[in-house]
Amino acid sequence: MIEKRWLIKEKADTKKVDKLSSLLNIDKKIGNLLVQRGIETYEEARVFFRPELSDLHDPFLMKDMDKAVARITKAIENDEHILIYGDYDVDGTTAVAVVYNYLKTFHDKLWFYIPDRYNEGYGISFQGIDYAKDNNCSLVISVDCGIKAIEKTQYANEKEIDLIICDHHNPGAELPEAYAILDPKRPDCDYPYKELSGAGVAFKLMQALCQTKKAPPEVLYKNLDLVVVSIGSDIVPLTGENRILSYYGLQQLNNDPCPGLKSIITITGLTDKEIQVNDIVFKIGPRINAAGRMESGKTAVELLITENDKFAEKTGLEINVINSTRKELDHNITDKALKMIAESEISKNAYSTVVYSEDWHKGVIGIVASRLTETYYRPTVVLTKSNGMITGSARSVPGYNLYEAIETCSDLLENFGGHMYAAGLTLKIENLEPFKQKFENYVKQTITEEQRIPVINADMTIEIKDITPKFYRLLKQFAPFGPGNMTPTFVSKGVYDNGSAKLVGKNSDHIKLKLIQHLGDNRCIDSIGFNFGHFFEYIKEYNAFNLCYQIFENHFMNQTFLQVLIKDIHSVKINEE
Repeated sequence: MIEKRWLIKEKADTKKVDKLSSLLNIDKKIGNLLVQRGIETYEEARVFFRPELSDLHDPFLMKDMDKAVARITKAIENDEHILIYGDYDVDGTTAVAVVYNYLKTFHDKLWFYIPDRYNEGYGISFQGIDYAKDNNCSLVISVDCGIKAIEKTQYANEKEIDLIICDHHNPGAELPEAYAILDPKRPDCDYPYKELSGAGVAFKLMQALCQTKKAPPEVLYKNLDLVVVSIGSDIVPLTGENRILSYYGLQQLNNDPCPGLKSIITITGLTDKEIQVNDIVFKIGPRINAAGRMESGKTAVELLITENDKFAEKTGLEINVINSTRKELDHNITDKALKMIAESEISKNAYSTVVYSEDWHKGVIGIVASRLTETYYRPTVVLTKSNGMITGSARSVPGYNLYEAIETCSDLLENFGGHMYAAGLTLKIENLEPFKQKFENYVKQTITEEQRIPVINADMTIEIKDITPKFYRLLKQFAPFGPGNMTPTFVSKGVYDNGSAKLVGKNSDHIKLKLIQHLGDNRCIDSIGFNFGHFFEYIKEYNAFNLCYQIFENHFMNQTFLQVLIKDIHSVKINEE
């Protein structure tokens, strides 16, 4: 097992911490966590802990918003057919549903379109524009895609179809000649918040329409359950507007979700639980995503826009079956890929992973790449055969620029795209071995030794006695958690078990402890460490250890108590070397 590095954040500026702690009348450790997150004033703390929908920015600050709203208003007044076009992933399908659900309160000539992952690929397609024309749609609103669709936009213009692009991805050097382009990442867009999800941009468009029509916003806000599902699933930062939208989106998701999301909540056993962002990431999102990965994203949209409980229940069950197939596939492919690596000394000891099989399912190889990266902790490419070519997904490790590594092999590729940590690529079959070699050589020359060691990021060092109900009550209010506002992670040094350590789980893989700071302490706190059973012999001998962990509430037998979730253990000896 690879020993993980713990990166503990530097303590925040003492004066700022003291000032904020005094203003808010809170423990300085909580003050330190806030300042580390960029919260330094009373007003910033108010927006963080008590966000209001009125804190959202004026949507008309976004470039082209006035043009987009004017064109939609005209389409409604002229009774035009409108097509909403979205990507096949969670962000795309929820974005389509947000626009569809709100527009249908004003207009009944609405269509939606999700491209086929295999036949059309990502983004706006020629087939999609043809579909709009065949159904007499004179306006197309694209969501979560389109910012690089130069040729497709030109094609729409030739067909006399106006295109409003709503996207959140980085634009290229040239923008499409669309009727309006809403993208906070446009270089000429002064919108204050740049990290909206695709459904977030779609929501801002509907917010602008709502304001223009002077309609009650409550009808629009009912779609915030869809927005938070997009935010959680697309792994955008949970800061600024995303935090506000998530805060109220989670309330909607917990209290009054749309029938489609309610069916998934029921299927995943979340009905009587307080749904958090983690539940979206690991339970709700993957089921919506499975439709686009395995079959068609259209099924997901149909689920998310329906008002019929029976249809939602039936479609939710169908999507759950699709997701089960997806899980079985990705686990089988992962096992085969791991076996491939383990059976080759060269692959085991390489600086990168490149694996290929012509019969792997294209829809799950991105997930497989992520799993292999977790296991071997190095840049990873998983490839399969599709339409006579080799195509695949790549994932990286923190700090290493995967996109640059793939770009250096561009002479061997037909096309590629992505960013620092994730990418997609296509190449000819005869270029597979040259690509593997060139990619491996580049990674070997450029990756640092530190980047080859897994990292756990921690916020600060505290003592076991600091973990009190009051401390945790304040920590809970830091939610919703996600990128930019991760669950607080702590380190306690030189701790012990009080003698109650035991192995648990079917194969005795897990460990349960009662933590104390010093031998002989009376005050202890329960802890659980999944897959840390190998530390049992060391810990039961009353050896000191350093602990990296998170704090949570355990609800058991009508009782609620604090528990520590162990993220990693280091023997004191290891840390002192």
